[in-house]
Amino acid sequence: MTTISRRNFVSAAATGAGLLATVRSAGAQDRLPELRFGVTDDRQAPCPCRIHVTDPQGKPQQATDQPFWRDHFVCDGRATLRLRPGRYRYEIARGPEHQRQGGTVELEPNRDVGLDVRIRRMVDLQRQGWYSGDLHVHRPLKDIPLLMRAEDLHVAPVITWWNQTNPWQAEPPPRDLLRQFDGNRFYHAMAGEDERGGGAVLFFNLDRPLDIAGARREYPSAAKYIADARSRNPDVWVDVEKPFWWDVPLWVASGQVDSIGIAHNHMWRGGVLPNEAWGRPRDKARYPDPLGNGYWSQDIYYHLLNCGIRLPPSAGSASGVLPNPVGYNRVYVRVEGGLTYEKWWQGLKSGRCFVTNGPLLLCEAEGKLPGEVFRVEPGRRLDLALAVQVFSNDPIRRVEIVKNGRVEGEIRLAAGQAGERRGTAEVSFAESGWFLVRAVADTPDTFRFASTGPSYVEVGSQARRVSRGSAKFFLDWMAERRETLKAAGEPPRQLAEVLDAHAKADRFWRNLSETATAE
Repeated sequence: MTTISRRNFVSAAATGAGLLATVRSAGAQDRLPELRFGVTDDRQAPCPCRIHVTDPQGKPQQATDQPFWRDHFVCDGRATLRLRPGRYRYEIARGPEHQRQGGTVELEPNRDVGLDVRIRRMVDLQRQGWYSGDLHVHRPLKDIPLLMRAEDLHVAPVITWWNQTNPWQAEPPPRDLLRQFDGNRFYHAMAGEDERGGGAVLFFNLDRPLDIAGARREYPSAAKYIADARSRNPDVWVDVEKPFWWDVPLWVASGQVDSIGIAHNHMWRGGVLPNEAWGRPRDKARYPDPLGNGYWSQDIYYHLLNCGIRLPPSAGSASGVLPNPVGYNRVYVRVEGGLTYEKWWQGLKSGRCFVTNGPLLLCEAEGKLPGEVFRVEPGRRLDLALAVQVFSNDPIRRVEIVKNGRVEGEIRLAAGQAGERRGTAEVSFAESGWFLVRAVADTPDTFRFASTGPSYVEVGSQARRVSRGSAKFFLDWMAERRETLKAAGEPPRQLAEVLDAHAKADRFWRNLSETATAE
């Protein structure tokens, strides 16, 4: 083998600045060329990141000894691929707070290429007390620290057990279920999922799995496992994984649910899963593809809020099952005085949050964060001044104020620096209600958006607005669900037990309808 005799530097096509291609000659006639990445941050230090590389046919390529999933791998800032000659496309990302970089590179026989790429921050939300988490992660525990660093993610409960899968039967759970690294990154090794006929419920912060291995498709109801989890640990967190699952009205009526996923795993980086699986299907004429699944999910959430039910939104990617990277769908939570695992969940419970799979959306109403309850005397009008900041790698189609389930108005943004855009608006209330702000990116092939958690307005003694129409929405839903249960083929005794739980939930929604304060 001959030694390297010279080094040439040539430009490589890329969308970002600070990109240099290093081309080295090689001796072996038939050796495949290497593509080497060196990724640095603003301080020119190695930067953990996610890299997508595709060949001329669009097939994803893997790097040597790096965690790979579907169409990407992650690395600590350095990665090597040995590839056939040809033109390759690449994209480099590190979560939504950094500018994406990408371009093409031509590989020739016997010539290695080194790409030195710097990815810059648009904003450092940690400095402002915002920390992101992904509540639906299925990746191997050994890879989690690098995956979180590569996505700049701070909280990730890892789903290690669900229905017929329980690795802790063969080995005892580790003592350190909650693991902390880099000072303020946390993952928990005992998250679980019950996914059956009624849909999927996620469980966090338990010390051992629930005994769900023997469950049938419809029996027992997941509501039983929710109650079991709550009795075992009052601090367990129960997340409704998607709003359109058939048993959402049942679970919410129990009063045992903590959050609901409106940025969920049907929303992908490269497209959408354009159906509701075995959940309640949407009207495709009203909610057409490819964005309809996302809007349907949010409208269901708005019906819950219209019933006076105050649930914070959550987000999850299902990386390890569906094509998303870890942290693609994430929820940011505002924490005061430095991050701890407990404080992150407390912040989410209070609704000081926003969810996103792209844009970063910061909004204050009269200087207050999402989750705030504004109280006003009866007979007085409340005018709230909104201040909005948006950072995004994608163009923003619109930023909307959603009030009591309807788009109340649009916020116009003025361009700032480093991808920042700002806007102001006002929202007014003469009676109790709620509002949030939503930003939708201009990405026609996927639903890429951000939404703040809701804030609430209470006028006089009427603490919560309850819409009769929204209560009826869930009453109709439950009537449909009972018919599917009767046709599910469960034995009569088990069916009677499940239907009894649904009858109790039906009474909950019927009572809301009868005591509604608004149409």
